Amino acid sequence: MATKKVNWNGGIQPEAMDILRAEGGMIVCPTKVGYIIMTSDKQGLERKFEAKQRNRNKPGVVLCGSMEQLKSLAELNPEIEAFYQSHWDADILLGCILPWKKEAINNLPDDGLRELMMDGRETSCFVIKFGKPGEMIAKSLWEDHGKFTFASSANPSGKGNRGMVEYIGERIEERADLIVCANDYVKSIQPEESQDSRYEQGVMVSMVDKEGRLVPEQAGERKVKPCPVLIRKGLDVNKIINLMSARFNSWDYRHGDYY
Repeated sequence: MATKKVNWNGGIQPEAMDILRAEGGMIVCPTKVGYIIMTSDKQGLERKFEAKQRNRNKPGVVLCGSMEQLKSLAELNPEIEAFYQSHWDADILLGCILPWKKEAINNLPDDGLRELMMDGRETSCFVIKFGKPGEMIAKSLWEDHGKFTFASSANPSGKGNRGMVEYIGERIEERADLIVCANDYVKSIQPEESQDSRYEQGVMVSMVDKEGRLVPEQAGERKVKPCPVLIRKGLDVNKIINLMSARFNSWDYRHGDYY
């Protein structure tokens, strides 16, 4: 078991790239808020669901290593793109529920990947600035190998890993091909927080209505509906609320209204 664990090298972990470039690879990687499972194709997603024993009806999490990747995959409007850009520039972890671009969907392999990476509304949670260890992997997989990066928290469903590799759970530890360890990196993001007070997730904002259609541009108008909805609080929530208030006159806060 110990041989599959490696300490993060501070750059692109070559062992992780080798595994995720191959078919069906699955690794555990540190982020700003804890450890995640990372996969890059349909076979890897199947392994992730089996390892997590997780419900399949939730929107998939797509990790974007660049704004260019985000814009090529997700349907955006200028206001939402600018909202993302402000978080990119400030290095703030952000995930938004967005529809997939039709051309991006049409380019997916016809092997069942589509059903595992999005919900029935054809939406996923597109995440940026989730932490250097994984960001560099996701960027290289996309730009150099044309592969996606999908994620899920590396812990039994409903339980946190407390930002420590020791708590990802036996089931995930047994099934992962590689575990990249960096407890000190995770701790450095929230250095003043304890295991009980730290955030174990990022903020999630829904940018779609109940049918999965993108919310309309507001163009400075008030009382626009449907509007962006913050559906999960997390790391840097106060900074994100400030950026939402600056960008949108109308938005809602509904923590726990995930899907």
